[in-house]
Amino acid sequence: MHATAGEIDLQHHDGVALLRVVATALIVLAEQTAPDSPVYPDKVQKAFNALVLQCLRRGVSPPVSVPEMARWAATKPLAQWPVDLPNGLVGDDDLLVDGALGRPTQLAYSWQVFAADAAAELFENKIMHEAFQRCRAAQAPEAYTAFRRLLIQRPVLTASEKALLLGDDPTLSPVTHVIDECYEEAPAAYLDTDGTYATCARCGCLLKPYGDGWLCALDRCRRDGTPSVDRRLSARKVGGVYHLKAPLRMSVTGPGLAEIDLERSLTSIGIAVQMWPEYDAYDLRVSLPNGQVWAVDVKDHKQPAMLGVNVRPFRSSPRYDKAFLVVPKYRFEDREDYARVFNHWCPDEVKRHVTLLTDQAFVRRVKKEIKAHAVTPAVGGKRA
Repeated sequence: MHATAGEIDLQHHDGVALLRVVATALIVLAEQTAPDSPVYPDKVQKAFNALVLQCLRRGVSPPVSVPEMARWAATKPLAQWPVDLPNGLVGDDDLLVDGALGRPTQLAYSWQVFAADAAAELFENKIMHEAFQRCRAAQAPEAYTAFRRLLIQRPVLTASEKALLLGDDPTLSPVTHVIDECYEEAPAAYLDTDGTYATCARCGCLLKPYGDGWLCALDRCRRDGTPSVDRRLSARKVGGVYHLKAPLRMSVTGPGLAEIDLERSLTSIGIAVQMWPEYDAYDLRVSLPNGQVWAVDVKDHKQPAMLGVNVRPFRSSPRYDKAFLVVPKYRFEDREDYARVFNHWCPDEVKRHVTLLTDQAFVRRVKKEIKAHAVTPAVGGKRA
């Protein structure tokens, strides 16, 4: 059910509060190290109790157990949950659990992050903050940039690759301890029948065997259809296989791929780009030939309402002339009302200073700016 859209405080909206509590519980459940424990973590039990109570209030048959709550989250789109939600907040097919993978979706992680009271304890927030502190203390912004690239571009490492990073890469020396916390041994659930792991050719994450094919957990890869295999890794032959812990794969690797894609598109047309300037003041600092500097934050968000609510004005340093919020085009293709819903929920003071564009539209605008300010070739000794 949906409440009438209007000036609704999503941070304190009852329906939103329940969904984010359940999303957080599902992530806690997925990440716990002792899944067979007869006692569920407090957050999980509280979320289950809250969902059951809401179902009873609405006259809906509730899940009878925590495992059934997880199955509910894998089969019942959020639009069908017995809660009132503002119009446009969720899509018709939004799920909190990927039934095929048996893990929380990227959407679930975005709901968890949306919970302001939980932000300080999120693993990914702790990791990124520790990396920031260590790099700043060492006065090494290049180390922070290299760390971000590592999490985005190398979500899977062999034992020897990991050892080289931790021991022989001077750029990453301020964050070697943090890097070690980011990776864990690849679980047996990702092993193929021949005893090897496979990585996704698109994102680099581990693929999970599924029937006669493979599944990737990231939205962008799932949307493109059956993934292609890049590397095949035998843990026995390479001494072990490690991959990023799930919160980092979902919250850093997934969104970060869109940042790297935009960087490549811009550098391919000769534009100078600085990534995550001044320890992630924003994502890309784009220097145009005419001397203008554009600041860009890239957000690979499925839900435009949540993006609108959470977006904040850019930091003023390093300086820039214009600010842009860039979202991959496929998100707009999946939701034709993406821009409209975002603009409804985005605060006016942010909309006045930040322009929302797709990644392709942003590159077109850069090209247009270059063309508009290009020096016209001289003809017959005079400017044309």
